[in-house]
Amino acid sequence: MVKLAVGSDHGGLLLKRHLCAFIEELGIEFHDFGTYSPEPVDYPDIARQVAEAVVRGECERGLLVCGTGIGMAIAANKLPGIRAALCHDTFSAVATREHNNSNILCLGERVIGPGLACVIFQAWWEGKFRAGRHARRVEKIAALEREYGR
Repeated sequence: MVKLAVGSDHGGLLLKRHLCAFIEELGIEFHDFGTYSPEPVDYPDIARQVAEAVVRGECERGLLVCGTGIGMAIAANKLPGIRAALCHDTFSAVATREHNNSNILCLGERVIGPGLACVIFQAWWEGKFRAGRHARRVEKIAALEREYGR
């Protein structure tokens, strides 16, 4: 299994490239689902590819980047089993791993710089799910998905 699925639209391309270089330095295996050029693409298409790779178990987790990170998070969270979190600080990145067992991190190139993005990614990547009472809550999220057919 590949450890990380990565993707961006044109608005997140530069930050994604920077993050991919950092991820390589960390020794994390990843697959880049695009985009690979500054030509406009639709973020839901990239979010879907990354989220599907996570849902199918081909990748352990995912990283999505667009201009704000908002669109990617909304699109990825439409797939059952995805818990995509938009984070622009390390506290949120750690909390979403510990409490929500997030499996996709979303970042915004127009919101944060590359240095902070790397620190946030590393905090999220190294974060561990605490389970316990949090597992019950994550299961309730899954129950909502089942109940509403998503």
